[in-house]
Order: sequence, then structure tokens, then C-alpha cells
Amino acid sequence: MKKEDLRIVFMGTPEFAVESLKTLVENSYNVVGVITSPDKPAGRGYKIQQSPVKKYALEHDLLLLQPEKLKNEAFLNELRKLKADLQIVVAFRMLPEIVWSMPPKGTFNLHASLLPQYRGAAPINWAIINGEKETGVTTFFLSNEIDTGKIIFQEKVPIEKNDNAQTLHDKLMKKGAALVLKTVDAILKDTVEAIPQNEYLINQTEIKPAPKIFRETCKINWDQPAENIYNFIRGLSPSPTAWTELEIDAKDTLNLKIFESSVKNKTHDLLPGTIVTDNKTYLAVAAKDGFLEISDIQAAGKKRMKIRDFLNGFYIANHAIFK
Repeated sequence: MKKEDLRIVFMGTPEFAVESLKTLVENSYNVVGVITSPDKPAGRGYKIQQSPVKKYALEHDLLLLQPEKLKNEAFLNELRKLKADLQIVVAFRMLPEIVWSMPPKGTFNLHASLLPQYRGAAPINWAIINGEKETGVTTFFLSNEIDTGKIIFQEKVPIEKNDNAQTLHDKLMKKGAALVLKTVDAILKDTVEAIPQNEYLINQTEIKPAPKIFRETCKINWDQPAENIYNFIRGLSPSPTAWTELEIDAKDTLNLKIFESSVKNKTHDLLPGTIVTDNKTYLAVAAKDGFLEISDIQAAGKKRMKIRDFLNGFYIANHAIFK
């Protein structure tokens, strides 16, 4: 089969998926349809927003479908009419079997981890939170259980000491797009030998999950080693962002998001969460075995600020406590 004869349907929604779609288009693959999420209100004012994948599809005159429900018969009929040989999923939602089993060459997914590690919705965040030194991207064929299908290819990516969720996202997005192209090339040439994930488990004693992150997941527990808190903050930065509470008085607290910090290895006898500040340029928080020096912060209802600017307009008593 020639490249132009391979009919591809691409499914994805966020920016992470755009790079893969763009790579396919720029390498002259025949993307006959793009499936993305319906438009929805977002941001201040809750204006209706188009997904990044939709914007790219419209800019490049690609046929677009935005189903509310993937089992809807009208959508399934539209999908069948596209006569896809192959479907590619990048950062979309879970597909029913009737969808992923439709094309003769199968449906493969790009996942932002080295499967079987970090199956789930937030692999980038959890890899950093858990202090991993390495992660990567995986392409695999879809099966009935989420993120468990046979692995096609993997590429490793180091996690640098100063990486946060955004910088690692961008690295994996580019590496992932190249892996999608490599995978489609191999499928076109019929050289794929997909490997069951249990064959990757031989030397892995613990499988770490990557569940969806909720607001309550993001609250900082100061009663931990400083290094753990540092990883937690950068693993959630810039979004959805680690947060803490400052007690203003007996009846009121202030929520604060923390975007950047650094570890200060210094012994102390302070209660974890105790704030040490000169109220000018410096604010550190006691952890179990050291301090977190905060450099980038945001108070509820205010904009994100460097700590110097924040302290210039907001007084925090020395030895106040973050809860």
C-alpha cells in the first residue's frame, strides 16, 4: 500500500495531540477525518472554546467530527463512511470497542509514559511527583482495558531536575509526534511486531498508576521530606498547580498556589508548614527535613507573582503556618 492510499482517522483534543496530527499532515499521510471533543465553555466569561485539534483541522481543511457520544449510531455511520484503514488516538477519551475495532489495521494510541508504568490520565504529572529520573512515550494497539494493549514502540526521555509538568509535556509532545510517524511508517510497511505488556513486567516489581488529578489531590502536605514536596510542586506546575492554606485569623483562610520552589537542606525544629520570611524578598516553608524556598506564588483572586512582588503587597507574619 502506498502512503497516499492509507486512510487515517485521527482522534485527539489538546495541544499535545496537535503536534502528532501536524506531523502526519506534513509527511503527506492521508488523514481522511479528525475526531475531537465538542466545543465547550472555558476561561473567564465561559466563552465557547474550540479544541486545539479542531483549530488545526479547520486551518488545514480536514474533515471534522465532534461527537457527544461515541456509541451514537449517527456518529458510527459517519465514521464507517470514512473507510479508515487505521485510527490514531492521542490524548482523547476512552473508545468503545465498536470504534477501536473498526479499521482493518487497528487503532493505536500514543501514551506519555513508558508503559506499563503510569497507565492513566496524568502520566506526566505523576512521573515528576514520584521523583522519576526517566519517562518516555509509547505507542500501543488499543484493547478492552485502558492502556494495556500490545506495545508497538517506545522512546525514553530523561526528566531533568528542573523540569516541571509543562516543560516535560513539551518534550514528550515532540518525541511522541516522531514516534507516531515511526509507528505509521512501520504499519504501512507491515513490519510491526507488537509485544504484550506483560513481557515488559519481568524486571518491574511495582506498577505505578497515573490517575486523574483533582483539586484535593493538589493540596500540599508539608509533613514530608523537602525533596518530595519539591517534586510535588513542579509535577503540578503550571497546571493544575499545588496549593496550600494560610490561616488569616480564627475564621478566615487564604488559598495560595505555588508554582516554583527550591530545596534548602537545613536542619530545624519547626513545625512542618511554618513560614520563615523577611517580608521583603524571601519566604521559606519548613518541611520534615529542611525548607522549601518559594519563588513563584499566586493568592486566590490575584495574578501569579514572583515572591518579591507578592511580599511587597501582602504581609505574612514570620512563623505563620501553612495548613
